[in-house]
Amino acid sequence: MKTTPLVAHIIYALGTGGLENGLINIINRTPPDRYRHVIICLTNADDFAKRITLPGVQVIQLHKPAGQNFRVFWDLWKTLRTLRPDVVHTRNLASLEMQLVTLLMPGIKRVHGEHGRDIHDLDGTNKKYNLLRKAMQPFVHRYIAVSRDLLQWLKHTVAIPEKKLRQIYNGVDAGKFSPRQDDAQLGDLAPPGLLPENAVVVGTVGRLAKVKNQQLLIEAVGYLFTKRPILRGTLRLVLVGDGPLKLQLVDRVKQLGISDVVWFSGDRNDVPVLMQLMDIFILPSLAEGISNTLLEAMASGLPVIATSVGGNVELIEEGVNGRLVPVNNVVAMADAVAELIDDPALRQSMGEKGLALVRTTFNWEKTVADYLAVYDTLLGMDSAPLNSNRTQGN
Repeated sequence: MKTTPLVAHIIYALGTGGLENGLINIINRTPPDRYRHVIICLTNADDFAKRITLPGVQVIQLHKPAGQNFRVFWDLWKTLRTLRPDVVHTRNLASLEMQLVTLLMPGIKRVHGEHGRDIHDLDGTNKKYNLLRKAMQPFVHRYIAVSRDLLQWLKHTVAIPEKKLRQIYNGVDAGKFSPRQDDAQLGDLAPPGLLPENAVVVGTVGRLAKVKNQQLLIEAVGYLFTKRPILRGTLRLVLVGDGPLKLQLVDRVKQLGISDVVWFSGDRNDVPVLMQLMDIFILPSLAEGISNTLLEAMASGLPVIATSVGGNVELIEEGVNGRLVPVNNVVAMADAVAELIDDPALRQSMGEKGLALVRTTFNWEKTVADYLAVYDTLLGMDSAPLNSNRTQGN
């Protein structure tokens, strides 16, 4: 009897993040009779791993220390030799060179995913990084980009042959993320006294880290209060997530004197409900592949404002389902927020159009089918439709 093929997913770490969320969604929705999965973390995994619901998925931690460390190659080789995977799937630059280990293991098919450029190389032009990418190209059988922007970058800047490239969008779970119901009682979610009866809540979801650039949103709210003091009575800001910049962002909120209207919720397991608390969703990032939280906001029926970077321009049609603003432009961000605050009908229209787009184009069943089709092709297998009793995911 033939063993179900095993895919070894190699990532830097398993924690809160879009890449990691997408990986877990793909694993949870894979029919168990199609593929088995194992996740190998070069560093560590945290409680985010508990979101894996597919039985039998092993999470292995190699505990790589910071900086260059050659022992991790040995540890990985021993791990892969024991596992004997059929496919090794690395993601982003931090794990790409780990594919070198697989060259010692004949028969393995190699897949590499690009989910976003490195934080130290947001435009993807770093010569050292791209030299590594080009050196690895002959050994990787397929590249998967989560956006058209990344696909074009791989093709034209990194010079990956077109025949090796695939573009697969992330999906969104419409069963978890849905528009607010008129009778929804959401006021108790926020701290007491934060939300007045006529509040307009703007919010974002993401790790409090440099690339997510929540400071732009904070500065825009502070600027709005300076120009239109009357908004202090209604405008509220919700920042969902945690990360290394939290103290810095909290200090800036205090400096601006807006602590009474800003809520740092921390990491939460009830993000779908918190999305329903919002009236406008904002993504102020410095760079993006395809943002899961932007898709989730659209599935929640929210109008969206995002910086004009990466895959954001593939999700937002300017003035139709949201607004695009330049990176780090406080005035442009504030003006976009003010426009939507002042026009509830426009908010509703944009939210409806974003919801329609998500429902027709972005769903996990299609995403998973496309990923499994890549594996099927490399292994010389016939692709099969996803069965109806697949395990549901995060």
